[in-house]
Amino acid sequence: MQVDILSPEKKVFSGEASAVQFPGTTGSFQVLNNHAPMIASLGKGVIRVKTAGAVKDFSIKGGFVEVLNNQLSVLVEGAEPIG
Repeated sequence: MQVDILSPEKKVFSGEASAVQFPGTTGSFQVLNNHAPMIASLGKGVIRVKTAGAVKDFSIKGGFVEVLNNQLSVLVEGAEPIG
């Protein structure tokens, strides 16, 4: 699935992923391929993106994610790569 993580300043990440874990405001959750459409709010924490060859972590202060047709649009504040 295509994942785009955007902050007001820049595009933080864009690429294909097999799974993405999010820090939801009511608890963490994971999105896999062919997930049902949804919009969710994100709290402070770490987004973990599992790509074909690596795992990439991003620290965020909050935001939103939209899942639609295997495309994840993630709008966040204060996103920084970890590691």
